[in-house]
Amino acid sequence: MLLDPDLCYRALAARDRRFDGEFFVGVASTGIYCRPVCTARRPRRENCTFHPSAAAAESAGFRPCLRCRPELAPGAAPLDAPERLARTAADLIDAGALDDGSLEALASRLSVTDRHLRRVFSNHFGVAPVAYAQTQRLLLAKRLLTDTDLAITDIAYAAGFGSFRRFHALFRARYRMAPSDLRHVRHGPAPANPGFLLSYRPPYEFDALLTFLGARTIDGVEVVAEGQYARSVRVVQRDRVNRGWIVVSHAPDRLGLRVTLSPGLVPVIPAVLQRTQRLFDLAANPGAIAAQLGDIAAAAPGLRLPGAFDGFELAVRAVLGQQVTVKAARTLAGRFARAFGEPLVSTIAGIDAVFPIPERIAALDVPDIASLGVIRTRASAILAIARAVADGTLALTPAADVGAQMNALRALPGIGDWTAQYIAMRALAWPDAFPHGDLGVRKALGTTNDRDTLAAAEAWRPWRGYAVMHLWRQLA
Repeated sequence: MLLDPDLCYRALAARDRRFDGEFFVGVASTGIYCRPVCTARRPRRENCTFHPSAAAAESAGFRPCLRCRPELAPGAAPLDAPERLARTAADLIDAGALDDGSLEALASRLSVTDRHLRRVFSNHFGVAPVAYAQTQRLLLAKRLLTDTDLAITDIAYAAGFGSFRRFHALFRARYRMAPSDLRHVRHGPAPANPGFLLSYRPPYEFDALLTFLGARTIDGVEVVAEGQYARSVRVVQRDRVNRGWIVVSHAPDRLGLRVTLSPGLVPVIPAVLQRTQRLFDLAANPGAIAAQLGDIAAAAPGLRLPGAFDGFELAVRAVLGQQVTVKAARTLAGRFARAFGEPLVSTIAGIDAVFPIPERIAALDVPDIASLGVIRTRASAILAIARAVADGTLALTPAADVGAQMNALRALPGIGDWTAQYIAMRALAWPDAFPHGDLGVRKALGTTNDRDTLAAAEAWRPWRGYAVMHLWRQLA
């Protein structure tokens, strides 16, 4: 990733939040690296070097600033194919893909060779994937030491280190302090449940996103109330099933979202935070998107494209919503979750179930699902999706090849282009997905056929998915 030093220094001087997370600045006179929005005294230009990632800054010998905390910087959304590959690999590494697995396994998951992945990743982030993973583990440990009262040994394993000794030695070597020393810089007690701040680039239309999610919650699994989003969570890691709940609220004064996790999710913190970032589209650059969309984004330039916490859950919800009202689909989804999901004891009112996994649904028959009031064609479609995910022929994550997965979806019974495009928008995090047959989209555009609708949206590439959110907002 090529960085223009003069442009970077101007952004640093202005503390321009549009560049937060896009690069990091290393200061030779202090040996520290910062975010471009750091409130510390501005360093001299000749003392500054600019790095495409925190890992690249640390590989150059810098240690993280304790004031601006580089681990809190927002991510960045991919634009082109190589960048999407690098960013997707980084997301998987952030979620722990290299904690137990190899680079070869990660490359295979992304359908590329490990050599190609290493080259593309290094070009984008300035370091090899393994070095990036090491830095991300250290930064997560730093965050846990600062923001929680977890035991340091627990922090080492939660951050992805295989041994406490390795963690302690690397932390001291890289940051020139022992892990316990960082506890002294914290102000006030940590909360009873682990909590984290996930940053975004402003503007951010949190209320609009919460309204969208609230209208589509699955009873027993999700709740939107009092300005907060809460849901049940199930994450499998190292052959162990971890269950619990999260609560997400807005912290506009900190330009971020606060995420609180139940204690049972501590071992899988990276995966939970990564999925939450994806659901709330925290990597988006709203300025670039709004500029491309033009007038339709003028009223709400911070509108986000909601992702999915779980791709299979989103796909089932999309099928249940075919040709019925949002309210009716919500009712069916709640019945589905409570009938086939796992019960969960939580302290959050309305959260009492975990959405069923694909393997559970794949073992059912059409009458089992139809008995909930789901018409047989949709029950068949849900079974087809579950069986395809369970046997590995369908992958509903942003790491998957979008074109291949959309073709696989359309080949399933009961899955048309609208459903495939909607799943691509959210489960596959594809920003250019465009359900051109959607009646709301056509109504907002004033078009009546595919040709005119697609032509009207051509100028919005590669952000047509965001355009859909703005068009739906106009009709609300």
